Amino acid sequence: MQSSSIVGARAVLIIGGILLMLVGAYQLVTTQRIDQLFGLALWMLGAIVLHDGILSPIVLFANVLLKRSGRRMPWSVLVVIQIAVVVGSVLTLIVVPEIAGQLRGPANPTILTGDYGLRLAVMWGVLLVIAAIISAVLVRRGKRPADELVKPAAV
Repeated sequence: MQSSSIVGARAVLIIGGILLMLVGAYQLVTTQRIDQLFGLALWMLGAIVLHDGILSPIVLFANVLLKRSGRRMPWSVLVVIQIAVVVGSVLTLIVVPEIAGQLRGPANPTILTGDYGLRLAVMWGVLLVIAAIISAVLVRRGKRPADELVKPAAV
């Protein structure tokens, strides 16, 4: 059973969040043109499709593979790899629009001047190296008890 202070704090946060969303929605509707609202709705739909159709399945697939290898790998190493995959995926989602903008050709030649594809590849490489170093340190610290190993997922 939760204490009344936790329930009260949760209620205050929920009510505050709802009020802030209402203020934001009012501000959005009163300051934007209809075509801008449709553009925003289209962008949000694209973000949902991108998240649910691409990012989530990739992370789920990686988690299934990692949990199946959990018999040979400590739980802490699995967490490091999962964090690296999520961070890399989010950064990829941030960089892909810049790559698409470069391919279309920017209206202003002073923006989108970097080689974002190369930088994205370097970022994934750096994430891979960092995850490998941290994983090696965790494995080298010594064998963990058997109960720390992740149990294989039942499929």
